[in-house]
Amino acid sequence: MQLGLGSYAYRWSIGIKDQVPAQPLTAFDLLDRAEAMGLSMVQYADNMPLHKYSEADHHRLYEVAQDKGLYLELGTQCFNAEEVDNYIEIGKRLHSKILRVALDEADSHVPVPELAEQLRPRVERAREAGMKIAIENHFNYPSPRMVELLDAVNDDHLGVCLDVANSICANEWPEETITMLAPYTINLHLKDYEITPDVYGVGFRIHGVPLGQGRAPIAWILDQLKHRPKDMSVILEHWLMLDQEGLAATIAKEQPWLDQTVAAAKRFVEGR
Repeated sequence: MQLGLGSYAYRWSIGIKDQVPAQPLTAFDLLDRAEAMGLSMVQYADNMPLHKYSEADHHRLYEVAQDKGLYLELGTQCFNAEEVDNYIEIGKRLHSKILRVALDEADSHVPVPELAEQLRPRVERAREAGMKIAIENHFNYPSPRMVELLDAVNDDHLGVCLDVANSICANEWPEETITMLAPYTINLHLKDYEITPDVYGVGFRIHGVPLGQGRAPIAWILDQLKHRPKDMSVILEHWLMLDQEGLAATIAKEQPWLDQTVAAAKRFVEGR
């Protein structure tokens, strides 16, 4: 398995919504970070929107990545046919093998046959570009519906970007989601989480922790994917919440969390 850096691992250093640092990390900065941590690739998600970079920048990203021995993957949020077409073209410039598309609540209201019909020509264009489209199980897109969509399209260049924790929001326990989607998985988002009871006994909180320090059954998850190609990309992320002391304090935690996650991931995938 090939370990890679997901741009959401630097959610706060890049900036999101109203929380934007004075000097946000760039797509080129992520290449330096991935190289320094001994990772094999970078996956740019929708928090690092590559359509805002120029065509020349795309070619330069690929060249810099090649110099560093890194592969590139890219992604976008929610299904929009025109945007997916655009990202296939960007993927060609990056020589990407994976285009991740995260389906969410709005997509869940589109009938599966209609979404499948829109996907088919995009999957064919991806195939012609030497790329596969990986649909991520995001917060509000149920896994049974995802399976229905994949079976409807029935193409080996369409699969799942399996996130090990996202579908808790869709009322699925991770083991259920992973068992259901593992046969379709072509890309993995690996993170860990903990469930902490409220001190007053009023429910509980699901929150992120560095990999290997929470409840995610990492070894079991990887065992479910033993049938996948040995070079499948495993993209590292984490759910570091905004610190009460503000953005700067949160950013200060990102690299230590990621260092712990990378070290744990290397142990987990050794020999796999």
